[in-house]
Amino acid sequence: MNWIAHPYRAELGRTALSDDAGHVRDMLEQVLFTVPGERVNRPDFGCGLNQLLFLGNSPDLALSVDMTVRGAVQRWLSEVMTLEELTVRSEDATLVIDLTYRLKSTGESQQISLSRPVS
Repeated sequence: MNWIAHPYRAELGRTALSDDAGHVRDMLEQVLFTVPGERVNRPDFGCGLNQLLFLGNSPDLALSVDMTVRGAVQRWLSEVMTLEELTVRSEDATLVIDLTYRLKSTGESQQISLSRPVS
């Protein structure tokens, strides 16, 4: 099945599409980087990861991010994916999040690595 890609964009004069794996990856990024209260009709959606990045880079921040990400993925994406491995680490002024998950529709394992600067 094809899904509208996120963020919305045009490719060759048409709406960009993504496959199932790309759609789940897009949803994962939306959940992680949406601040609760940002969506009008779903005020509890998201985990507000961007807000945690201003707490200063430390092992405590990495633990907070780990717990926050696990909770958000379980709540919002448990029907489409299973979180297999999550690693959060602090590297200098950057927080790195590595996720390994399995798509429930195909059983295919996927990996994504996200990094954000931390002040």
